[in-house]
Amino acid sequence: MRILLISAYEASSHKAWAQTLMDQLPEHDWTYMALPPRHFAWRIRGNAMSFAFDPKFKPLLEKPYDLIIATSMTDCVGLKVFCPDLQNIPWLLYFHENQFAYPPSDKQQGLVEMQMVTLYSALAADQCVFNSQFNKASFFSGARALLKKLPDYVSPDWLNLTEEKACVVPVPVSVPSSMKKLKNDKQEGQAPVRLVWSARWEYDKGPDRLLAILQALNARHVPFEIAILGEQFRSIPKEFELIQQAFPEQITQFGYAKSRQDYLSCLASADIVLSTALHEFQGLAVLEAVALGCVPVLPNRQVYPELFGDQYLYQSYLLNIDDEAESAVDLIVNIMKERLETPSVEPFQIKGLLPTYRTMIQEVAVKPLFRNI
Repeated sequence: MRILLISAYEASSHKAWAQTLMDQLPEHDWTYMALPPRHFAWRIRGNAMSFAFDPKFKPLLEKPYDLIIATSMTDCVGLKVFCPDLQNIPWLLYFHENQFAYPPSDKQQGLVEMQMVTLYSALAADQCVFNSQFNKASFFSGARALLKKLPDYVSPDWLNLTEEKACVVPVPVSVPSSMKKLKNDKQEGQAPVRLVWSARWEYDKGPDRLLAILQALNARHVPFEIAILGEQFRSIPKEFELIQQAFPEQITQFGYAKSRQDYLSCLASADIVLSTALHEFQGLAVLEAVALGCVPVLPNRQVYPELFGDQYLYQSYLLNIDDEAESAVDLIVNIMKERLETPSVEPFQIKGLLPTYRTMIQEVAVKPLFRNI
């Protein structure tokens, strides 16, 4: 099967997902197009023009295909207009995230326009696929709420058929099994607990909440070390500088790992993977850490209750960071005391998900083209 795979905003996790599909499903003839992960608002609004009129992409768009798989950042409607040959090919739209569940920020610009682009793409696709139930539910509830606000000639019912056909297929977790359990067992109180925080260095991942948790650990005399990983961008929240200044002795890694191997080694050597996210649709970095033997310590919000039981979740206090930090420290102390077992992430492993991807691709490619209207 000839498949065009489009990533309109090639974040590292999106790139890894695309590469996994191409590597693990070699029976298909893949063509891959991607745009760099910068200028977020422009990328969503302008990617159809960037793809359609850039000479390096034009030959790829003119090839014959049996299926198009695009990330939800992609302006499917715009591409179909600029490249009419793409209109008669089935489209599978994959949602790593959606534009309706971001935490409020004064930095957001053009949010409604970005939401509308994604909404148009969902309505124009033959199949929408989400990486979690939380992602799917928040997209459709958010899209319906937006439609109800528009002045006329719209109906939330337009989404019914799209939602009925939508499904959930997570991004596969792929880590070397040989790396798991690199850490040695230790007796309580003999050594500091080793934490890892591996999110993007942006406000929606809760760096202010991370700072509060580390301060609470110090205040309660809980010995710890922490590796702070994750992608960095041009604008870095001030909390990271404060953390670096306040905890120089406890920080074992500060910044993006030099290689995938170094990154996985950091995860494998930690005891606990900590999240403070205000925005998380699957939590791939957390799942990777758990697959390598880390015990998760996560807020009970976003996708996390869908992934793990209450014993791994601390209380979410969106309006009180200090109370949330105390709840997180309580959980860390309890995990150290009880030596809580690492939960299974078997349903997210690549070997179990590949057959689902294979079947889904085949079914979308052969069924009649979906028309919402």
